[in-house]
Amino acid sequence: MAFTNWLGLIKNAKKSSVLHGNVRKIYYQFADGREMAEEYSTETGVVLRRAWKKKSAIIQKDDWITELGEPISMGLNENDCILKESSSEPLLSKRLTRNSIEWRIRNLPYPLSTYTVTCEPDKTILVRTSNKKYYKKIHVEEFLRCNFVPRQEDLTVRHNNATLVITYKKPTILLEMERSVLLILQDIETMEYDNFKCEDLINELSMQ
Repeated sequence: MAFTNWLGLIKNAKKSSVLHGNVRKIYYQFADGREMAEEYSTETGVVLRRAWKKKSAIIQKDDWITELGEPISMGLNENDCILKESSSEPLLSKRLTRNSIEWRIRNLPYPLSTYTVTCEPDKTILVRTSNKKYYKKIHVEEFLRCNFVPRQEDLTVRHNNATLVITYKKPTILLEMERSVLLILQDIETMEYDNFKCEDLINELSMQ
């Protein structure tokens, strides 16, 4: 499996889990000292948020750096990550669905024909405009973990209400990685766990 390293990190990490409604929150402590927090939908098994703890020696506090979704609050400390952007600056956000990875870049008013969005050999997504007003290389952690080079034919782009929406169809190897992680997480003791049947969800995902 190309994602063996990532799976090993998840399997060997110290993990704790709590259920709030239809969201399962998981906190990881890795052997190398890193810490990660995730939120999963108990209805779809999709990761809603993922963040990494970053220690700041200058201001003597911990921040949560968001990789996926909105800034994450896991109830771990009072130093929740707060992102502040100018209302006119392009703002990139990322979310997962069962079958795709989606990026939204807000505050891009130019027509669709202005944008060129390409899959790059270094496993990134490159966005640029013909008027040279915007340039962004999007690093895709999922592709790196799977050692997967994205294909242009699986990428779609649309534009609406000053927002560029980029969608990439999940490759089979990424779906396999997600199912493998869920198999590991089903064995973690979780508060209010009776409300969430992880095994049934994994079986459902395996049928796709």
